[in-house]
Amino acid sequence: MILVTGVSGSLGSLILAGLSGLDDVKAVAGTRSGDGAAARRVDFDDPASLPAAFDGVDVLLVVSAGYAEDDVVLARHGAVADAAAAAGVRHLIYTSLAASGESMTIAVPHRWSEDRFAAGPFTTTMLRNGLYTEVPVGLAAAGVAQAAATGEFAAPFGQGRLSVVAKQDLADAAVRVAAESDRDLAAGRASRHAGRVYELEGDTAVGGEDLARILAEVLGRPVAYRAASLAETRAALEGSGPEPYQIGHALSLFSNVIAGRAEAAGSDLPALLESAPRPVRDAITEAVIGAVTDATTEAAAQSR
Repeated sequence: MILVTGVSGSLGSLILAGLSGLDDVKAVAGTRSGDGAAARRVDFDDPASLPAAFDGVDVLLVVSAGYAEDDVVLARHGAVADAAAAAGVRHLIYTSLAASGESMTIAVPHRWSEDRFAAGPFTTTMLRNGLYTEVPVGLAAAGVAQAAATGEFAAPFGQGRLSVVAKQDLADAAVRVAAESDRDLAAGRASRHAGRVYELEGDTAVGGEDLARILAEVLGRPVAYRAASLAETRAALEGSGPEPYQIGHALSLFSNVIAGRAEAAGSDLPALLESAPRPVRDAITEAVIGAVTDATTEAAAQSR
């Protein structure tokens, strides 16, 4: 049996949906709000909830609980490792961070968690996920109004580029690794993915000029890219409501892009997918079109 944690989140829900479509594996959901029927209660902040949640699980797929301060994340993943060992989990899969993010502050809890899980009595697979397309998509969508009004798009990318990957591709890779691991264990052999660390980087790197070109195509007007400073970006973030740790991580990400340290050198993702990775630029274009449509609809409503 496979248990997927964090199924209330976007990545976890995609993974569970993929596994649920397979006839020869049993997948159960794990979430903080689980009632024991539709989903098991898996609350990383309540370690006492974990042993029962992991009972009977052969393959535990841990979707990183990274939305917190680092010490909280370490405590959560340490509790998962202890409970998985006590419950007799045979193989653990962890969604970590790709090598292109190695210099970012978010890498620290991921690498610690990899080591902690690898020290357990179970075999492991590390899925080092690239950054999601949501990063450039969010920047481009947020820049629609300014680009339409002024012909300028500002982003803290400098002249650097950021490798990103479609979340569905990462989910598809996780489904394959989990399903094949479960089948191997059921057949009385070790998972073919045991001890593997997969770099699941995107094959497309996006820069500020790329986003400006997409905005220009959608808006039908020239749009110039301006490299926003980190100070300017910090001020904007502090005024928009994120937690302090989120601001720190975001600035670290942008700093790495500016320094040219956020591009992938290679990827194991294509080998784990049945088809080519999804085009990143298509996702960005669709998001910008949606943002333009929403802005137009809102303006029309206000003019009535």
